[in-house]
Amino acid sequence: MAKILKIYPENPQENLINEVVKTLENGGLIIYPSDTVYALGCDINNIKAMEKLAQIKKIRLDKAQFSIICNDLSHLSAFTKPIDTAVFRLLKNHVPGPFTFILEANKNLPLAYKGNKTIGIRVPDHPIPQLIVEKLGHPIASTSIKDDDEVIEYTTDPELIVEKYDHLVDIVIDSGYGDNLASTIVDVTSGEPEIIREGKGVL
Repeated sequence: MAKILKIYPENPQENLINEVVKTLENGGLIIYPSDTVYALGCDINNIKAMEKLAQIKKIRLDKAQFSIICNDLSHLSAFTKPIDTAVFRLLKNHVPGPFTFILEANKNLPLAYKGNKTIGIRVPDHPIPQLIVEKLGHPIASTSIKDDDEVIEYTTDPELIVEKYDHLVDIVIDSGYGDNLASTIVDVTSGEPEIIREGKGVL
């Protein structure tokens, strides 16, 4: 059964953030809030956790396109090919924020991402995922929580999230109601921004 931790962005308790980080380090899965929708996350370097994440999404891990959640742009060079000044300026002006930027991947990606030509980088404008990544010391892999309802695309109520994912994840962070609009996905691999999915962010 998932453990429910009430952590609010106005005053995130350090001991609870540390508990989340320990769970991630031990290969656990979490559900966490962001500046857009609630999302599933795990340690990007833990292949077993990544496989569990793929199973929940009912896809093969080698076909998965999980975003990388960072707390700032300092992780870029670890995962991406060198980016030109104009693209870097665009990123700098829009992160943290409700955007996922698709960039060309380098060859140093974690095992679960090996072979990927591109990678989605996201820096949410929300203290909880930022603190988690900061204390973990490296990014987490992430994917939005979709709703099975054809009308409601994303689940916003933490209680309903717990109901559905209780036996699939280790921790659900209850941070109050989430948004129902996902991030805007922007492909910058050509050097020019191309919007792949309209979401909350406006370029």
